[in-house]
Amino acid sequence: MQNEIVKNSVVTLNYTVRDTDGAVIDDGQHPLVYLHGGYDGIFPVLEETLHGKKVGESFQVKLQPEDAFGDYDEELILVEDAKLFPDNIEVGMSFERTSDDGEDDVIYRITDIADGKVVVDGNHPLAGVALVFEVTVAEVRAATAEEVSHGHVHGAGGHHH
Repeated sequence: MQNEIVKNSVVTLNYTVRDTDGAVIDDGQHPLVYLHGGYDGIFPVLEETLHGKKVGESFQVKLQPEDAFGDYDEELILVEDAKLFPDNIEVGMSFERTSDDGEDDVIYRITDIADGKVVVDGNHPLAGVALVFEVTVAEVRAATAEEVSHGHVHGAGGHHH
């Protein structure tokens, strides 16, 4: 049985994520299962920290906003005319919009509705927030050839085709 996290390992993590004030962001109710080795399954800084760790090891890692969900970008706050939206919109609803350059789809959340205007925010809800991960390596196994070729985990905790 594989014990150490190396490239092309399927890793199961028990974790909790908090902000720097200690407020719980993600209680880790469901373990995180990802394919290790640069497949973009988790934040790169966290993956680098995990490389070489063994089953049972626990550690804490703090990610600055630029290593997690990015810095807060004021330019992603837009005020739109309410006539552009359906009548049944509510604060908290999200919608997707293709960026001006046509490259990326951005998820916008409605943050305010007042006086015929709708305020939308294209920042991730955790943009600008430093995150503290408490992590325990629960399980490590070699990835199957199919998982490696697809670039993600299959089966329990992973992707189903």
